[in-house]
Amino acid sequence: MPPSLPKGNAIIGQSGGPTAVINQSLVGAVLALQELKPVRKIIGMRHGVNGLVADQLVDLSRTPAKHLEAVARTPSAALGSSRDKPDPEYCARIVEACRKYDVRSFFYIGGNDSSDTCRIVNEIANTRENYELRCFHIPKTIDNDLVLSDHTPGFPSAARFQAMAFEADSLDNASLPGVKINIVMGRHAGFLTGAAALARGDGRDRDRNGPHLVYLPEVPFDPERFLSDIGRIYARLGRCQVAVSEGIQTPDGRPIVTTLMQHLDRDAHGNVQLSGVGALGDALADHVRRNLKVAGGKSLRVRADTFGYIQRAWPDPSPIDAREARAAAKFAVRMFAKGDTSGSVAITRRKGRAYKAELRAIELSDVAGKTRHMPAEFIAGHNDVSDAFIRWCRPLVGKLPPTARL
Repeated sequence: MPPSLPKGNAIIGQSGGPTAVINQSLVGAVLALQELKPVRKIIGMRHGVNGLVADQLVDLSRTPAKHLEAVARTPSAALGSSRDKPDPEYCARIVEACRKYDVRSFFYIGGNDSSDTCRIVNEIANTRENYELRCFHIPKTIDNDLVLSDHTPGFPSAARFQAMAFEADSLDNASLPGVKINIVMGRHAGFLTGAAALARGDGRDRDRNGPHLVYLPEVPFDPERFLSDIGRIYARLGRCQVAVSEGIQTPDGRPIVTTLMQHLDRDAHGNVQLSGVGALGDALADHVRRNLKVAGGKSLRVRADTFGYIQRAWPDPSPIDAREARAAAKFAVRMFAKGDTSGSVAITRRKGRAYKAELRAIELSDVAGKTRHMPAEFIAGHNDVSDAFIRWCRPLVGKLPPTARL
């Protein structure tokens, strides 16, 4: 017998950094909700929960399927996103707004902070306010740092971007040799930076292709060892391409950029702003330029790029990512339809040679506010990823464009 679902409206929003497939999740949820009779209206929040409390909403109930499919194929967050990190007082205002609009099911697409928002809102509504509200988190993050998941929607597409960007940049670096440093997103987890290693391919030039060095936030960073590593590669190849996570840290856990520069901005969560600024790349390039010399005492040719926001929503998503982002949202709606009162979705991987993913329900408290790091078996020494990481990551990104050399 079907469960008795609360009759009322459903609301959905997007939070955190946009991705190439976050709209697949939005559309997957909307199409699934349109099939549920107890859901009277599907409301979209403009810019996340900020739009909900500010009455900036859009009715998605009758949006034509053809237009929704076009939105699904469009990168970035179609409803607009938010960096708000609601505290209990803010979440009480969210519950008040849900009551105002007769919302009985709440879906939020985002990372671990978004899952925590779902958890707090669910507890306040059902415990303190005696208002039946069912809350579901739909996972999303290019950092791949949600616990209990093999990977998260958004990561495979961003990893695909890294592989292709580093492949093209390595060819450029081979044409006009020098030292090239690329800064990649990832405050605490190195998965995205590690994905750059897919650019090496698996052919006979693998040991010569960049990136030649990969620095992750899970491994303490030593500026002097950094110079030695580059010097060794440059002596062998006459060039060196480097992938560096924006979150590389000192042994005591301080972001390296804070040891190199002062007066850095902070984001809405109080974290030092790492993304969208070139401070780390510029500082590391200057460090190499001043301290590494070629024969005759001449400085090396050194350049640095910070990929910044461009890596989040590049319009060439991984096919697997697009399918799984939509599937995760539909799974969250099925959780609601079968009577669950709250929860999140994890993507797991079946054992075996062929890649196959599965979805499972997890508690909001299991993922909320927690951070996953690169496991030790994915890290090789202090400046690379392991073959195990490459085998894990390669199926996620899709087929990469071939290259050839003279």
